[in-house]
Amino acid sequence: MRRADRLMQLVQILRDGTLHKAADLAGATQVSLRTIYRDMETLAASGVPIEGERGIGYRVTAAVTLPPLNLTMTEVEALHLGLSAVGKGGDPELSAAARALSAKLDAVLPEDRSRAPAGYGFAIYPFADATRGFQHLPSVRHAIRSRQKLEVTLGDATRRVRPLQLDYWGRLWTCVVWCETRKMFDEIRVDQIVSLRILPSLFVDEAGKSLRDFNRGR
Repeated sequence: MRRADRLMQLVQILRDGTLHKAADLAGATQVSLRTIYRDMETLAASGVPIEGERGIGYRVTAAVTLPPLNLTMTEVEALHLGLSAVGKGGDPELSAAARALSAKLDAVLPEDRSRAPAGYGFAIYPFADATRGFQHLPSVRHAIRSRQKLEVTLGDATRRVRPLQLDYWGRLWTCVVWCETRKMFDEIRVDQIVSLRILPSLFVDEAGKSLRDFNRGR
């Protein structure tokens, strides 16, 4: 298993908010305890809101907040898009300002203060290409709201899915879907979408295929 895939698997395990022992995480991903410790440090440095320590366990904490503001998912997306676009622009002064703002945001985000700020809005390893998915976020969000099916290409595979929910994991976006092609729930990393097409067909909640069913089975 590629490290990026293992890290995403760890995020999915930890997302229930309960405490998971490192030994259990190692067993679930078939790696050593030392590897799990390194993976937790990497995820925390990447902006995933992980809480815990060796010998106790780890969990993903609640939603991102900026005191005294509570951010919605759409507002976090706007921060991502804006900082990334300005930071990679051709104006050195604006680029520097975007990175300075990034550092200020990092200072108030619920991350491990023992590490230097990673630069909010500027994705780092292991999800260094996360910004590639930004172009698809508006379409995915629209499809969720209008309850339209999507045709999504991931690598060489094209799938027909029902988008149910966007989730944010510290610079990484995923979409919970019911995959009609594979007949199962899935969580798609938005940055791994090669192409996306909103289909005209709508969907309604069906037993075993709704977001409620997904959350119940976690």
